[in-house]
Amino acid sequence: MSPVILFSLVIAYFLLLLGVAWVTSRNANNESFFIGNRGSNWMLVAFGMIGTSLSGVTFVSVPGTVGKESFTYFQIVLGNLIGYGVVAFVLLPVYYKMQLTSIYNYLQNRLGFRAYKTGASFFILSRVLGATARLYLVVNILHFTILKDFGLPFWVGAFVILLMILLYTFEGGVKTIVWTDTLQTGCMLIGLVVCVWYILSNLGMSLPEGARALADKGYSNIFIMDPSSRFFFLKQIVAGAFISITMTGMDQEMMQKNISVRTLKDSQKNMMTFAVIFMLVVLLFLFLGGLLHLFAEAKGIPATGDALFPTIALEHMPGAVSIIFIIALISALFPSADGAITALTASFCIDILGIQRDATLSDAKRKRIRQIVHLSFAGVFLLFVMGFKWMNNPSMIGLILKIAGYTYGPLLGLFAFGILTKRTVNDRLVPFVVLISPIICFIIDHYQKDLFGGFQIGLELLFINGLLTFLGLCLIPGKKAVA
Repeated sequence: MSPVILFSLVIAYFLLLLGVAWVTSRNANNESFFIGNRGSNWMLVAFGMIGTSLSGVTFVSVPGTVGKESFTYFQIVLGNLIGYGVVAFVLLPVYYKMQLTSIYNYLQNRLGFRAYKTGASFFILSRVLGATARLYLVVNILHFTILKDFGLPFWVGAFVILLMILLYTFEGGVKTIVWTDTLQTGCMLIGLVVCVWYILSNLGMSLPEGARALADKGYSNIFIMDPSSRFFFLKQIVAGAFISITMTGMDQEMMQKNISVRTLKDSQKNMMTFAVIFMLVVLLFLFLGGLLHLFAEAKGIPATGDALFPTIALEHMPGAVSIIFIIALISALFPSADGAITALTASFCIDILGIQRDATLSDAKRKRIRQIVHLSFAGVFLLFVMGFKWMNNPSMIGLILKIAGYTYGPLLGLFAFGILTKRTVNDRLVPFVVLISPIICFIIDHYQKDLFGGFQIGLELLFINGLLTFLGLCLIPGKKAVA
């Protein structure tokens, strides 16, 4: 497939996003940017959240893991379903009752100002690391498939993609990305279905025959019963539940879309509809992963891991399917990156700079500050993407989940302490507790073979981190409990 044609498609797709942004951002203000004027349609939010949650990493990495890990990733997804229920019926009522723009205002009202600042800071750290890791993976693929043929260095591709995202999110923010994410999720799912159909056709299989072939190879095995394995089903399900509670329910990017829905009831319908569809879509990704491995074995293709899907799609499929893959890949990239930059801008402006608390600022001044922050985060993203390029990690999904264990754990502990207890804390000591917990987790993770022998700690590191934070907060009581 000609790089010129692929590049032209990328530009055409971007122009379509700009058109959507122009329509949706008219008469937009800070309220539109941060929470969409609380007027988003719950069905659009539910559908668009699929693209945000999956991202380019799921699109490429999840199919690539099937060769070594079979369908064991689905154990995490089953846990996600439990976690989304907690988000819908425990966290969302709290956020709607308090009419929050930033969910971290809850920590201020419940625990104190330093707890609030600490929680927001950990979100910013978490989202910068996670979003840039996802962004790097897709930019790297686009570089090798399109941009390097034009003689452009990697950083230019990353800069251009970030510039595209800035242009269509700069004014409308959440009000715009609710619509653009819906469009992009649709394109991504179409690409997924087309690739499944093509491989089945090429291998001369029907859908049931493909499923049987995966079972014969052992690719469709889901549950691991060995308690010492890091893939033990109980550990994976529990970890999956806490991952969705923290990375969705305690994440400003995901929650800003949910709290932009008109009513709590609609927001809960959005969350549970999304949860069910998300589970089915990931299962389809895993099925595609198994088919890709069967295809690679039949054709003698040596690619594995994150390189498997792009290699087959761009080098061993017809041009039309390659085009659909590129569009789907871009559609997987933008929802995770645009929402992240928008959410980080909102959290930094509201939680760190406090522009809504400062009555001396005019609306025009607040808007200028927000735009400067928005541009600054794009620059931060570019630096981190270049850092991941230097690291060259072979499997980004493993790295992202590892990052989440360290950075979302303290948020889990803070919110759990606030919701599950009526105790207060010594607010001045909260930052120390929240910093010490990940350090202890790092020591446990690094020396786990010496500490536990054959027992392997995996994704449950997130829960351990949250528990340590929770216990640490118990050790720094405040003056009086909440009534």
